[in-house]
Amino acid sequence: MGRAYSGVLGSLAVSFIIARGLLLGMLPNEILTQCLVVFISFAFLGYWIGFAAEKTVSESVENRFRSEMARLQSAAASNDSESSE
Repeated sequence: MGRAYSGVLGSLAVSFIIARGLLLGMLPNEILTQCLVVFISFAFLGYWIGFAAEKTVSESVENRFRSEMARLQSAAASNDSESSE
């Protein structure tokens, strides 16, 4: 997920910088230099956001799975104790 967010945010930032440079009448060298800096920073930011999102989702799924397994085990244990009486 981190790589996907990285690519999307980096590309989006580059497109905005190119549009901004064209609107301001900047030279191509200036536009490309700004694009490089902004692409690297936004790609890093996107990777960090994607990493955090992936970790949050996997922890949530794991917690839900563990709670469901605990519920099923307690239900099975109560069924076993009722059937042995």
